[in-house]
Formats: sequence, structure tokens, C-alpha cells
Amino acid sequence: MTGYLTTHVLDTARGLPAAGMRIRLYRLDGDRREALADMTTNADGRTDTPILPATAFAPGDYELVFEAGAYLRAAKAPDGFLDLIPLRFRMEEAAHYHVPLLLSPFGYSTYRGS
Repeated sequence: MTGYLTTHVLDTARGLPAAGMRIRLYRLDGDRREALADMTTNADGRTDTPILPATAFAPGDYELVFEAGAYLRAAKAPDGFLDLIPLRFRMEEAAHYHVPLLLSPFGYSTYRGS
């Protein structure tokens, strides 16, 4: 089995997938960040392909950056509390990693999904 990374975003305030959100992926090496992917969520709140495909998988530290502020402004959400949401995590084994984001205008949560 080879490793790969997927994600999706749910807008919990509206009860809908977060379509049109830009997500960037970086590989971390100390203070250095290497850009690996720049994608936008589809109508289902997912990227059309894995954000890190099996062909690019390597164990290590990664960061997903969700552009929540731009999405929330476009959705006419109240306030302006959230902007960029960086999530840092480690992938050590060649497996499917799924890192979803549950989003509202005033907070978010994440977990390692399946």
C-alpha cells in the first residue's frame, strides 16, 4: 500500500460542503516549507484528486493551509474572525491519511479521518 492524503471541508453553519475553498499543501523541513499542491474544493467540498497522490508520498511533516476567510466572505458569513487555517501534522506510514476541516464563521475542528 502506498500513502496518500485527502481532505474535505464542511461548512457546519450552513450545513453544506464548502465549495470553492482554496487549499495549499506544504512539506515541512525544520523552518523550510516546500509547496506541493494548490487546489480548490469542488461542489462536494473535496479536491478532485488526492491533495498528495501516492506517487508523491514521503513520510514527514506537512501543513495544509485552508483559505477560510475568503470562503466565508464569499458565503456572506458574519464577522471576519477566521482567515487562514494552518493544520500541521505528521504522516509516518504508507497509508491513506484523510484530514477534514469542519468550519463555521467562529471556529473549526479537524481530526484524522478514514
